[in-house]
Parts: sequence; C-alpha cells; structure tokens
Amino acid sequence: MNTNDDAVELRLAAEPLDDHDIALLEDLAALWAAADPVPGGLIERIQFELTLDALHAEVATLTQLDLAASGARSASTEAVRTVTFSAESLTAMVTITQEPDGTVRVDGWIAPGDGLLVEVLLSGATRSTHTDADGRFVLDGLPAELAKFAIHAQDDAGDPHIVISPTIEL
Repeated sequence: MNTNDDAVELRLAAEPLDDHDIALLEDLAALWAAADPVPGGLIERIQFELTLDALHAEVATLTQLDLAASGARSASTEAVRTVTFSAESLTAMVTITQEPDGTVRVDGWIAPGDGLLVEVLLSGATRSTHTDADGRFVLDGLPAELAKFAIHAQDDAGDPHIVISPTIEL
C-alpha cells in the first residue's frame, strides 16, 4: 500500500457509520449469536454477583460440601447436601433437602449464632429468618437455584457486620 491508500482508509474510518456499515455489523452479530450464544441465565448471574459486590462484607470460605442420601424425612430416599462455610467471625453449616414439590428446605446452624438475621439472596428475591438461641434456622419453600447467604452479625466491638457465603446451588 502506498501513502495515498493509507490516507483514504483513515478518512473513511473517521466518517460516521452508514447503512451498509450497520447492515454488516448486524450480520456479524447474528453470526456470533448463532455460533456462540450467550449461555442462559448468564446475565442474571452477573447482575446477582454485581449486586453482592456492592456490599462491603466479610466473605466466607466454602470449607466442606458433602453429597449424601438420606431417607430420614420420608419413606423414599431424598438427596441431601451439606455445605459448611466459615469466616473469621463465624462458621455456618446448611443442609439442603429437595422437597417433593420441587422447592428446597434449608436447615442451618451458625456458631456463634444467637438471634442472627440470616438472609438467602436469590436471583429475584430475598428470604430471611433469625437464628434461635442455639444458632439454628430453617427456611423452606425456596426455589432450587443459585443463592448466597448473608448473615448479619456483630464484630467484637459490637458493630454490625455482614458475612456473605460463597454462591451455592440450592
């Protein structure tokens, strides 16, 4: 290429998009949408994570995930998952049980945990409850989807603070 061709390309690149450019970009977008579509639910998961990132909170670490089967609550065998996560200020364990209607029940224990507010952060809603004197809590009728737990506690000075669990599949 000579310098004249370079000057023409620079001039054309500086001009506003015309109808031909728009049609070409739309064809390119359709090609990418067909070849590599955005995974379902990705946008909602990103929005969910960004919302949580806006909170200034202590993030708990997943320390254990057990997949087991138990028939303790019915004659049929149910899938039960136990998840344990911990932070500097507390440790929590939740047992997630699939219910016959497709929802899940969460039984949880937090130490130390007397009277703490526990929120389950779902993609479209938040459900909450308080722990009893032993740090136990129950939430049932939850949708089987990605969720985080936000535990409202107090630090050693008595100031409120939030512990956020890792994202888990209910």
